[in-house]
Amino acid sequence: MPLSSVFPESVLGHPKAHERKGHIPAPKQRPKARPPEGLRDKIPLYGKLPKYSGPYKVAIIDIEIPAIKPRTFSNIKRQHTHILALETVLFTVYYPTHLDTGSGPPPSGQRWSRPTWLPRPRGKTSRGYAKFSHCPEWPAVGFFIATTWFTKLPCYRNAHIADHWPSDKNVRQGGPQVQSTPGQPPADGPKKPIFPLIMFSHGMGGSRTAYSSVCGEFASYGFVVCAVEHRDGSCARTLVNHRPEGLSSRQERERTGGLKHKPGADKHMYDVVDHIFAKEDKHDTSPGHQVDRELRQAQTEMRLAELEEAYAAMSTICAGHGKAVAEKNLRFQGAIGASSQALKGIDWSSWKDRFHLTEVTIIGHSFGAATAVEVLRHQDRFQWVSQGIMYDIWGMAVAPPTLQPGHGIRAPLLGINSEAFMYWPDNFKVVRAICEEVRENGAPCWLLTVRGTVHISQSDFCILYPHTANMVLKTTLEHTRAIDLNIDASLDFLARVLPLKDMPFHRLRRGKDLLGLPCLEEMPTEHEPAEKYMAVRLRIKHETWKRVKGQTRHRAWKNMLAAGQEEVWLHVKPSDLEMEQHKHRKLGKNRAAAADRLQDYAEQDQNDHAVQTVADLLVGAHDALMEQEKIQHGLAVTQHQT
Repeated sequence: MPLSSVFPESVLGHPKAHERKGHIPAPKQRPKARPPEGLRDKIPLYGKLPKYSGPYKVAIIDIEIPAIKPRTFSNIKRQHTHILALETVLFTVYYPTHLDTGSGPPPSGQRWSRPTWLPRPRGKTSRGYAKFSHCPEWPAVGFFIATTWFTKLPCYRNAHIADHWPSDKNVRQGGPQVQSTPGQPPADGPKKPIFPLIMFSHGMGGSRTAYSSVCGEFASYGFVVCAVEHRDGSCARTLVNHRPEGLSSRQERERTGGLKHKPGADKHMYDVVDHIFAKEDKHDTSPGHQVDRELRQAQTEMRLAELEEAYAAMSTICAGHGKAVAEKNLRFQGAIGASSQALKGIDWSSWKDRFHLTEVTIIGHSFGAATAVEVLRHQDRFQWVSQGIMYDIWGMAVAPPTLQPGHGIRAPLLGINSEAFMYWPDNFKVVRAICEEVRENGAPCWLLTVRGTVHISQSDFCILYPHTANMVLKTTLEHTRAIDLNIDASLDFLARVLPLKDMPFHRLRRGKDLLGLPCLEEMPTEHEPAEKYMAVRLRIKHETWKRVKGQTRHRAWKNMLAAGQEEVWLHVKPSDLEMEQHKHRKLGKNRAAAADRLQDYAEQDQNDHAVQTVADLLVGAHDALMEQEKIQHGLAVTQHQT
């Protein structure tokens, strides 16, 4: 019997857009319509993810390859072994896919396959979450079986990358058919779109699929998203594959990277990397606790290296050598964590020059947002990154800015907080300082808060476990709507600062200008929790009475919107003058870069001309020498005959 027949909506919380009954009036700011697909997406009371709202269908590929530079980070050891070791890099690529994906013949020749949300092997991943949350293993496994064990992502494996321009409407504006309808290419642009690249870094307890709603949404609007699964001990559990011999084998990794494996590790062809807790304080991520700076800084350094490794692989794919990457892939059929399709059916030649390797956007959530800040501070090292987005940053893990030249944030930055994290004063102080660092260096910065949200509202967890989020964490905003607001603000930000023209998402009609709202003069306190719940949950005044008398969240938000209130609070935004100055600086940098390229080409032409001249001289000298030898040989013959 479904819970909806026992408990009223006021107890269960606000249903998803596609689950509302016809007699219930829809709110003015409803989530984008995303009808479910497949039988398992319609199972009552089971975790499911809504389809993406952009004009593209979405596909993914999983890749794990040996790191180019295997090495360890810091001297932190557990059981006499370095706990931070870079051996392989694992990432999932979310990308726009072809019109007939899911209906035409699958490229693998087998069948259309959708990946599970819980990374395989699901049993080991579930036990990793049990250890991460300090729970017994078997109850945790049973919990996942009962909730999300069979949940699949609304995207397909190994489909062809899209070669069509999208419609000028999303699913909400034009219905699901827009994802099967091509748009007209621009008059002066390429026939096939070239997509912008996003590098995504997850937070504590996350994985490469834990933010599939955000990554898939970006892909549905015309981005290629590389979501890295970090092996720095921030995942609940991740698996590192090895080959029995040769490249990526344990012996080869130890020889080339100076690594050391635990005794008995060779029983399996993989290593298990569980979540690493701070040794002195296992709760150092919570307010009021001392952050383990040594561990977190070492993890950040490893994260930066993993992003570099993943970007190098993406560069190889974009250069048309994806087959070489596939040959190194460790997630082949039969390997731990791999699907039966592996990388079958992918036409790597179609990936050549299909996404931009410059002007890349770095995005992260929580610890991943702190990682994004460090990437932006090292633009001498990450020259291919031009802007960043931080979702609910864990500011306590951010190192203070250094006085070294060239290490300040000089790129546009967008920060989106949850309301729960906004009330954490020490963390919000760090976020404010980051914004000031950006503005002092002449770059535009925006900072906003999505109302009624908590820290996990920017991941898949709130969507998959909505009643837990409503009843325990006290979220008030509909969870799919929270993702919509984050994506809408992010697309608005990228439309303003991404220095690429004729991008697919540029042609879409956008709704409310979230980044143009007036800034708050005072900090809100309406849902500020008690100190012991700081950064964890919100506080709802008279919650029991509101639920008893049936004041639903749906009605509360409808009344709020009718009163002219907004779903977000804006804290920081650049002035018109700051935006103009940034555009002029960016234009000057682009002109300088173009001049440098022209100078390089000219020098190359001169060098080529000089080399050709020397070659011509050498050929001429060789011919003259041969002619001289012929003459001397003729004289010798004549003299002998005489």
